[in-house]
Amino acid sequence: MLFLANALGQSHLTIGTAGILALLGYAVVFLGLILLMAVVMIIGKIFIARDKKASAAQAAAVPTAAPVEVPKPVAPGTAGELKLHDVEPKTAAMLMAIVADKMGKPLNELRFISIKEVK
Repeated sequence: MLFLANALGQSHLTIGTAGILALLGYAVVFLGLILLMAVVMIIGKIFIARDKKASAAQAAAVPTAAPVEVPKPVAPGTAGELKLHDVEPKTAAMLMAIVADKMGKPLNELRFISIKEVK
């Protein structure tokens, strides 16, 4: 016989008893995992709160003047804003360069209002 007595003091295990012991073992393991997860989450929230408090104290210690919004300087010959509709900026720049090359004009003399991908 591999083992003489089990946890219940019996010399043999029935299928039902073995199933109950297995379920209790699984329950203990999962309860331990849930408790460990709760401890990690609580410690994480404590560290996040401490970091926020430290950054707020640091921001309060350094008074800053309200930022003055300075208009961005526009390059000579530009024609304002360009609206991109589902097009990456890199693709739009390539298209504008191709159009300027085909027309034989410098890019700053052309005005692009919007670029949209046609499907």
